[in-house]
Amino acid sequence: MTGAALLILAVLLGFCNTFTVSAGVDLQENGPGQHKSKETERFMSVLCTALPGPVSSSPSVHTLTPAHIAALHTLGMPQSKRNEASNSCQEAESILFNVSSMFVQSCVPMFNPKVVTQPEDQTSLHHRSLIQKTEDLSSFSTQEVTDWKIVLLFHPADLLCACSPDVVANIKTTVQEVDTALRMLQKQVHRTLVHVVVWSWTSQEDRCACAKAGINPGLHKALFLKALQDTVNDTAETALYSRGEDFTVELQSSPVILESYSDSEITNSHLNQLALQLWTDLLQPSTHKTEMNDLITIPCPTEERAFLRTYINSPSRREHGVASKASAPIDPVMGTEVLCTDRNASLMTPSSVHNVRPGDIKVVAAVGDSLTAANGVGAKEDNLLLVTYQYRGLSWSIGGGNITTVTTLPNILREFNPSLTGFSTGIGNQDSPGAFLNQAVPGAQSISFTYNIRAFIYDLLQRINFSNDWKVITMFIGGNDICAHCTDSIVFSARNVVRRIEALDILQKEVPSCNVNMVEMFNIIPLRELHKDKSLRCSHLDGPSYIICPCVLKPIDGSYEFQKLSDFNRAYQHGMRELIDSGKYDKQDNFTVVLQPFFREVILPRLEDGRPDRSYFSPDCFHLSQKAHTLMARSLWNNMLEQLGNKTYTQDFQAEIDLKCPTESNPFIRTAVNSDYTFPGPPTISPPITNWGSDFSCTYTTPSNSVPTSAHRVRPADIKVVGALGDSLTAAFGARATNLVELPTEDRGVSWSIGGDDTLETVTTLPNVQKFNPGIKGASKGTGKEQTGFNMAVSGAKAGGFPEQVRRLIEAMKNDTTVDFKNDWKLVTLFIGGQTTFGQYLSMTARATLSPANYINHLRTSLDILYNEVPRTIVNVLEILEIEGLRRIKKDSLGCTLGQKQVCPCFLQPGEDSPELAEMKMINRELQTETVNLVYGGRYDGRKDFAVVVQPFFRTSIVPLNADGVPDTTYFSEDCFHFSERGHADMAAALWNNMLEPVGEKQSYNNFTNDRNILKCPTEEQPYIFTNVNSFPSVSSDTVPGWLAAVLTIVGLLVGCTVTWLLLSYRHKRSKKKTSTTVEMNGGARDSYYNSYIEPSKQKNEESQEQYSAF
Repeated sequence: MTGAALLILAVLLGFCNTFTVSAGVDLQENGPGQHKSKETERFMSVLCTALPGPVSSSPSVHTLTPAHIAALHTLGMPQSKRNEASNSCQEAESILFNVSSMFVQSCVPMFNPKVVTQPEDQTSLHHRSLIQKTEDLSSFSTQEVTDWKIVLLFHPADLLCACSPDVVANIKTTVQEVDTALRMLQKQVHRTLVHVVVWSWTSQEDRCACAKAGINPGLHKALFLKALQDTVNDTAETALYSRGEDFTVELQSSPVILESYSDSEITNSHLNQLALQLWTDLLQPSTHKTEMNDLITIPCPTEERAFLRTYINSPSRREHGVASKASAPIDPVMGTEVLCTDRNASLMTPSSVHNVRPGDIKVVAAVGDSLTAANGVGAKEDNLLLVTYQYRGLSWSIGGGNITTVTTLPNILREFNPSLTGFSTGIGNQDSPGAFLNQAVPGAQSISFTYNIRAFIYDLLQRINFSNDWKVITMFIGGNDICAHCTDSIVFSARNVVRRIEALDILQKEVPSCNVNMVEMFNIIPLRELHKDKSLRCSHLDGPSYIICPCVLKPIDGSYEFQKLSDFNRAYQHGMRELIDSGKYDKQDNFTVVLQPFFREVILPRLEDGRPDRSYFSPDCFHLSQKAHTLMARSLWNNMLEQLGNKTYTQDFQAEIDLKCPTESNPFIRTAVNSDYTFPGPPTISPPITNWGSDFSCTYTTPSNSVPTSAHRVRPADIKVVGALGDSLTAAFGARATNLVELPTEDRGVSWSIGGDDTLETVTTLPNVQKFNPGIKGASKGTGKEQTGFNMAVSGAKAGGFPEQVRRLIEAMKNDTTVDFKNDWKLVTLFIGGQTTFGQYLSMTARATLSPANYINHLRTSLDILYNEVPRTIVNVLEILEIEGLRRIKKDSLGCTLGQKQVCPCFLQPGEDSPELAEMKMINRELQTETVNLVYGGRYDGRKDFAVVVQPFFRTSIVPLNADGVPDTTYFSEDCFHFSERGHADMAAALWNNMLEPVGEKQSYNNFTNDRNILKCPTEEQPYIFTNVNSFPSVSSDTVPGWLAAVLTIVGLLVGCTVTWLLLSYRHKRSKKKTSTTVEMNGGARDSYYNSYIEPSKQKNEESQEQYSAF
């Protein structure tokens, strides 16, 4: 079985076994068939509280629960076109076959441990058609007349070409085979629920390439996939497969999409979601979910929604259908009345672009992507195939027609010059006759911009009076780049995208008499909201939409990926502004480029109930409808008449947009010259950075009125002593090195967690940030070991050296006469583990010595010593950093070439697809998880003056990139592994910020920016260093004033005594027998109370702690 299959099976076991590493190892060693169901029962109970087992068999297929299922069968890829399928498709089928098997072996046994699978010979899996497999299944199932069964029928999408001209006919043909199989099952198989799953393997081996280089192929693929899903759904609904209460067919609501990762690149997140999708669609829709971590929720059967999903028992699907029809785009009048009175052209053809009136424009043209090609603009029903149609006649910037029914820029301009030409009409691609000078290409990326510009110029030369006619060319590009930025951050970096847009140079050189509208890249993030509200029925398109624009729709709110999306989006916009504001396109009198910024900020249209109004979008919930194109045309026109420096930069789809008009004093299309606008010129080059200090803007810096006695009420200014334990990263190995000779120097004075050189203005370290208390003790200074302070780090140290460092720290603090060991509040930062991970493959002895279990034992011993011996202490524990990203750090230097792999051989030497690298990643994550489990397991909660807090900013290590999108080596020392002073500065800021973030809301990735203003500040409402207790004030006793607690205690005692006296008096009046019975019953009540309240409360506390350890 392939590595990818093993990984997905491991994840499925992880999904059903609380993501335990042992499950994945067991799979790889023994295969899925040998994995014990008792493990499944053990861990699934953590996820779902099993409902009582069925008393009897279900009388109806619509009232089946997971416990009723005795067998699960799978049907896979049809044989008809298998020889045409790629190897990746065959591999995908193998994965899906095992996915379905794992549901039986891992998930369903919790509800029915006796569930079985069909005895299919896997060796013949790739040699039998769907119909043949159905016949086999029918024969086998005749032996199971009384047992309820599930059949998962996987229908592949990748045997057909998404861009074939016969795509509709091909879809109908392939669905007929599914129809035949379902009718056979309906006739021959009893007591069966069939779930049909449309699936796609998005392989880079595209058998029928739909696009050239620089074109996003996702549009064709996504729309085809949804069309196939809809066709199967229509067939299932109209064919009446149901047979009374004995048999029915259900289509899973979304296609299953396997992404084109190599085995070593398949992410747990994607595979978890795949498993969850299959499981979720088997169940009735439910609002109850079991929370696993920040990213994943697992649905469970409930008493209200206990059944496996069918169309009968899930009425919400019918309600969604009604809602969809009710919210489908209507057909309003899309026209616009032009009220402008001065519509005259110039008396003579203007010689300057700055004196061109709207009536002087004779030619319009456009270059762009699917938004300019107007994909799906005319689609008025929930028919996704219509989004493949290019309604060029309705395009906002270039479409033609009658302005009374169609509002476009050309139609507005034709009110000033009826002889205008160049606009597009009808439906078709860029080569169709009606396209004319609309040369937009759906899916176009900036990579193809130069090619498109040259093709566009060729068309201009052939069709118009090239030299003398004044032209308006509208360009809108960048959407497909932002949709793909996460696949290659270098290719789609803002700098590279803007460099490609500089193909405008070709236009400036070769196209005279031209005014170019450069429409600023739109803010794409608000579109994500449509896919969050399930009532809009956009979420059922997520599979196809993810193919079109994965980098926009997949990131989770608040994640690093989401922040990266936002940063890229803004960087595109900023880069376009800088390009045009450079003034390089305003040097000729007959040519200019004007940035039209109306799309910079997007405000979604909303219904009266506050939900996004889907009628402004095409059926794919991504492209825009004619209603939106109408408003975009008006906004573009208004931007053209607005002065530079005072243009509207917001597109509010809900606002009434009235057309502006040329005036007698300002009759021209606006340019920089006739707007008296001064270009700011190229961006100034910042002077070289001479230090890595930070600015400090905090104002709430006072210490507590009296020395706090609780670790949960310590302010930063209350800290008097700092200490640090660790390895070379804490010793600042080579932090200021400029060559290999200086690399071994320990620059402890700039160490992120304990350095004390200079001041915060020039050196950013945690002690220097502690400006709240300038007299803080323990910071290390200079180089070497002369002024180490309480920096006990040892370069090359392993976890086994933890306890010794702790002992030395305690001894040093006690021996320092300036430290009040008993009363001073101390902040100790503990970070080690690099050598623990890097040495895993040195030898079998080292592998055992440096195992994660031993790492945790040494960490536990060290924390125990601190807990037992050091008063008034807060301990920062950092998880081991995610090492994988360091593999990308490359620099053309001897130190980087030779030193990197010597320092970290086990992570940097294995190949990309090697099992060694996969194991190192697993160990890396296990070390992080176990660290959190130890810290938040309650072991260190017994002392009020002691707290241990995990600061997780290293959990996901993000390699910093420079402006070209390649790793920025200035953050790293000469060996391309240890951090430079710049890296230490950002680590210090991240640690400080983590300390001021509540547990559960801490940033779990490092954000390398070197912004001098990123330090967070305590506030009057939240003045304390956050711990596991004060992060949840509702459960903290410290939030109750002492006097109030005393009063409440006294009142409670009085009430309790009174109630007790009344109860005793009442009992005294009853007979002894009754009294005895009452006592017994009361004892039972206490047991019941303990079981129903105390135990769940403890369990909830444990689950709360586990939440911090799930990543």
